[in-house]
Amino acid sequence: MSLPPGWVAAAPRERDVAELTELLRQHERWARGWASATEEDVLVEVCERPRRTRENTVVRDAGGVLRGWAGTHDRAAGRMLLRVLVDWELDAPLGDAVADGLFGWADQVARRVGATRGLTRQQVDSGAFADDGRQRRWLRAAGFEKARTWWQMTRPVRPEEAGLDATTGDGVRIRRVRRDGSGRPDEGDLRTVHDVLEGAFADHFNSHEETFDEFVSRLRDDPGHRWDHWWVAELDRTAVGALVGSVTGGAGARPAGSYVEYLGVLQSARGRRVAKSLLRTVIADAAASGHDRVDLEVDADSPTGAHGMYVSMGWTTTYVTESWHRTLPIG
Repeated sequence: MSLPPGWVAAAPRERDVAELTELLRQHERWARGWASATEEDVLVEVCERPRRTRENTVVRDAGGVLRGWAGTHDRAAGRMLLRVLVDWELDAPLGDAVADGLFGWADQVARRVGATRGLTRQQVDSGAFADDGRQRRWLRAAGFEKARTWWQMTRPVRPEEAGLDATTGDGVRIRRVRRDGSGRPDEGDLRTVHDVLEGAFADHFNSHEETFDEFVSRLRDDPGHRWDHWWVAELDRTAVGALVGSVTGGAGARPAGSYVEYLGVLQSARGRRVAKSLLRTVIADAAASGHDRVDLEVDADSPTGAHGMYVSMGWTTTYVTESWHRTLPIG
């Protein structure tokens, strides 16, 4: 990585988490208008435990100030996620140089990850806030192309919705993932959720098969993870849908919120109001838990019309993000 004299790049340590969090929050403020990242979010990416699938590098200037960060996540076979952040206080030529170095580092990681998995091609999946012209310029310069637009949506939750009936009258039964006496989730139920979601998203944009172990480990590492936020939808005692949720922290005195990580329905059960039943379930649970909102992400380009369902149920778009992809040959 080519850097100015006295600048250094190195793998971050847990003691760097506070600085990394501030860099991420600075990026959110400049590119989106407000910050929401927490140290817990960053710790997941740089702590020892998940390093089997994640690699990071940070750039410090000659005075030791952290100026850039790139992090990769070997998410699934053929798909590597990439985040690149550069201090907004750097002037344009210097910021461009740091970004170029970080994207170059990520290319090396992607090729190594792809070779380790025995692939011939490795997709690198990065992103940008829709209004962040600087990040989009860097992505183009690094060979990425815009692949998708995503609406980040929210729905307020009222306390009285704790009694919201999820029943739709179409024979849909919603239940939580079963737990044993010690509180641990039933592995069979977890595998059911994984299988349903893999099947539900098989025909969706950019679907990459993720093993059961990869799926469970990744979600369990999320600081907002809660086993009681996993639901299964059944028709005639057969699992046909699943929703995996998490908890998002509130800012200041604001209550926490619920977040829909995954919502999937098998194609054979679509049109039976399964998704709506799952959404009504998570709304009622959020209200009963004292949460003030349910957030989710939806593919703006999806042909399924999911956006219309969310709008009809009270969700509105708060901001927009983009996926940018690059495919590298391996070998």
